[in-house]
Amino acid sequence: MFSAAFAGVPPHNSLGTAIKNFKWQDLQSSWISSNRELLSHDFPRNFSVLGSQDTYSTSMDFNEGSYRTEFNYPSSSDSHFLEGLMPKKGIEAIQFLEEHPEYDGRGITVAIFDSGVDPAAAGLQVTTDGKPKVIDVLDCTGSGDVDTSTIVTADEDGFITGASGARLQINKEWINPTGEWRVGSKLAFSLFTGTLINRLKGERKKKWDEKQREALTEALRQLTEFDKKHLKPTEPALKKAREDLQNRVDFIQKQSDSYEDNGPVIDAVVWHDGNLWRAALDTQDMEEESGLGKLADCTPLTNYRMERKYGVFTRMDACTYVLNIFDDGNVLSIVTDCSPHGTHVAGITAAHHPEEPLLNGVAPGAQIVSCKIGDTRLGSMEMGTGLVRALIAVVETKCDLINMSYGEPTSMPNYGRFIQLAEEVVNKHGVIFVSSAGNNGPSLTTVGAPGGTSSSILSVGAYVTPSMAASAHSLVETPTEGVQYTWSSRGPTADGDIGVTLSALGGAVAPVPKWTLQPRMLMNGTSMSSPCACGGIALVLSALKAEGRKISPHVVRKALENTAAPVHDVPEETLTIGRGLLQVDRAYKYLQTCEELPPVHYTVEVGRGPNTGVTFRGVYLREAYDCRQASEWNITVKPQFPEDADNLNQVVPFEERVKLESGNLSWLKCPEYLLLTNNGRSFNIVVDPTGLKDGLHYAEVVGVDSEAPWRGPLFRIPVTICKPLELKTSPPVASFSNLSFVPGAIERRFISVPEGTTWAEATLKMAGFDTPRRFYVNAVQLVPKQRPFVWSSFVNFQSPSSKSFAFPLIGGVTMELTIAQFWSSGNGSHIPATADVEIEYHSLLGVNNEVLIKGSEGTARVDVKAALGSETLAPSATLKKVRVAYRPVEAKVAPLSALRDKLTDGRQINALTLTYKFSLAEGGNVTPRIPILNGRMYDNEFESQFYMLCDSNKRVLSMGDVYPVGVKLSKGDYTLLLHIRFSQLHIQL
Repeated sequence: MFSAAFAGVPPHNSLGTAIKNFKWQDLQSSWISSNRELLSHDFPRNFSVLGSQDTYSTSMDFNEGSYRTEFNYPSSSDSHFLEGLMPKKGIEAIQFLEEHPEYDGRGITVAIFDSGVDPAAAGLQVTTDGKPKVIDVLDCTGSGDVDTSTIVTADEDGFITGASGARLQINKEWINPTGEWRVGSKLAFSLFTGTLINRLKGERKKKWDEKQREALTEALRQLTEFDKKHLKPTEPALKKAREDLQNRVDFIQKQSDSYEDNGPVIDAVVWHDGNLWRAALDTQDMEEESGLGKLADCTPLTNYRMERKYGVFTRMDACTYVLNIFDDGNVLSIVTDCSPHGTHVAGITAAHHPEEPLLNGVAPGAQIVSCKIGDTRLGSMEMGTGLVRALIAVVETKCDLINMSYGEPTSMPNYGRFIQLAEEVVNKHGVIFVSSAGNNGPSLTTVGAPGGTSSSILSVGAYVTPSMAASAHSLVETPTEGVQYTWSSRGPTADGDIGVTLSALGGAVAPVPKWTLQPRMLMNGTSMSSPCACGGIALVLSALKAEGRKISPHVVRKALENTAAPVHDVPEETLTIGRGLLQVDRAYKYLQTCEELPPVHYTVEVGRGPNTGVTFRGVYLREAYDCRQASEWNITVKPQFPEDADNLNQVVPFEERVKLESGNLSWLKCPEYLLLTNNGRSFNIVVDPTGLKDGLHYAEVVGVDSEAPWRGPLFRIPVTICKPLELKTSPPVASFSNLSFVPGAIERRFISVPEGTTWAEATLKMAGFDTPRRFYVNAVQLVPKQRPFVWSSFVNFQSPSSKSFAFPLIGGVTMELTIAQFWSSGNGSHIPATADVEIEYHSLLGVNNEVLIKGSEGTARVDVKAALGSETLAPSATLKKVRVAYRPVEAKVAPLSALRDKLTDGRQINALTLTYKFSLAEGGNVTPRIPILNGRMYDNEFESQFYMLCDSNKRVLSMGDVYPVGVKLSKGDYTLLLHIRFSQLHIQL
């Protein structure tokens, strides 16, 4: 999800000038060339240093056909250093705020779908205009829920019995007209992230050891004194006394060997004060000093959005918590974060540091709603319940933007229940949804869901500038040009969409929660580029709101796409960086120019052949048989108006005179014109890869308003061709020589894997360089309706050296082999690395896909064949797993909470609870699997699934959802409860 490291070293101190010349032909798109006035400050497509934090001066001479661009790198200074820690210049945020200081995010509310935000973290207290920064904090997962349905009353001394059995004193000043106190309890460690738990366990163990040593010392002292006083005791009483002293010593020593810390218990009390539900926590069990953490000393809290107050458990943990009360006091939600990630993301988006403005987030005037979608019980992984509740909260709190720096691989792009609901939030409620593209690059088709694969969400890749490399990453020698982070995921999606919408700055030193015991830290990832872009969009929305202009997510998106700064002149790089690097100021000026245009967006459906019923969002040819002939594709473009559009004055008269342009006429042909009305139009394009060389090719068919080409493309049809090398030798071997690598360089080779292949062995020989280098080596195959089949390795090379890798493959499916030198590796050296690669393909095919011994049979025959040549086989078999199928013994359907689990249009979310029972005759490791649901997070018709495994005493032993985990169980009886959420009552029991 992200990578983190703290850096604090001297700033960049170089001084110099770089000069580049560019040809006007690099910008030969008609819609740019015809509108130089609007885009006169735009840069050439291969202006790859754009987004640097360094200052620049530019002169342009259109008549002579070239640009001359000079960069003047400033000398080292604290301001330059700080700007590189929280970068904003590369997306024009600084320039925009200098011109429009009051359009700093004011009036904009951003929902942070993440691991939770600490409202006490640095920079997250107030906005630039003095408003509360964090206006709501929600645990959408339910991981912090406490059952407080048990009602008790206080005795005459003002004490109650807590859920843990502890005697708790009520503060006499608390108002409770009914006299009813609702009690519950929670294990403190179930609220904390693993890092915090480890720190607390270490500190608690240290104090326990001190007391243990004191007790052991005292026990030994008493035993020693007894032995001195009674050298050879013979009386029974003395013998018994010595035996007791020895047993005490042995017991204390044995305690040290069996030490286990399950953590302290928190007692919770909830009551209604006549106006609001309130709650207080007793944390005595967490305190190291007696007398602290008493319930009566706790400051009561109500739902955070009401009073915006929070608490801290103890000085030792320094962990902030928020309380929310639901279901008429029956459920108390104790909200903590499950990693520093969410606070860091919120800080990049909108942190405000009045004393150090250079460390401000991109939109310091914006407000935050924290929606915790990462489940503490699942190690901070998102879950469907949290995702859907977060969308409900977005509508309820009238958020303008969503940032989601989470994601997973998917088998079906742009599909699933959450994707459906996200589209509703965007299209019906006008919310702009921004998400990370993923950190699974550099191979193609590695974008994750939901950000990189969903049409309604802006997917953001991660870019690093020289100033970021100097200040945040502390490189010895910074790159001269900005570059996409090596690990940033690439498009296209499996159904041909671009995958990466645009890119933003993908690293920052930003605020982190108090429990980390530091104010900020460095993290880098598309998790960081997404909030950078989200903050930039918040600036644009702030301007639109202040000027009283209606916000359309689709018009804003078109502005962002059509004004993003291209940083390469190679069309194929679109799959890496998207439309370019986000540019705030340019997007704002674009929106000013197109203020009178209708808020229309265009859906594009791509079909191959007539009436197949299967549609895509682009053309993606990857297999050898697809590249041996030309193909014709049917394109349907349909305008989409907002729900409240005026039929008579907007929809009926709508007409676009569209000019269609091909990005490469040699192999991509399209009609010249299209008259487009509200009902949409269809046309055909022809893709002919037969004359192309092996490798990656990318182009687009774009539709441009012929009467206003300055608008840029109204719609795009991306076309990606990965023409594979077809091996002719037997046995099949692929080899590539003299591949050259510098920092950030990537080499891709597409190979048609021979039928029957089950694995390959690749050998990389590296030479020609001085300092050690780090490389990504990936192999990716795509199979319809399955997640990408990925093998990856991250390796270090000396010069000269060679390494061999073995990895599984699917026969008959094109493989992309990607070799990439890590962007920051070798930056202190100017000597390129050279590589030779050889890949041998092997085959051992099982006649049956699975080796399985049925319970009614004592043996199983295993047949294998080698399809590509002779192979050495040394078979051995060990029975390790037993698979047993169970039917549920009980099934119940019930509606969930009307407050937390009802969609904004009144649709009630329901729960199907299935109960399974099983017995183990002997102990072992058990993994509960629900095959139809496992491995499916976003490409799922259900909203979520969650299971709890309990023993006969109802003690919870294991929990899981999409990715079940094994748990070691002893002999005995067990119960598994499976909880499935859905909206439609279409399940038959």
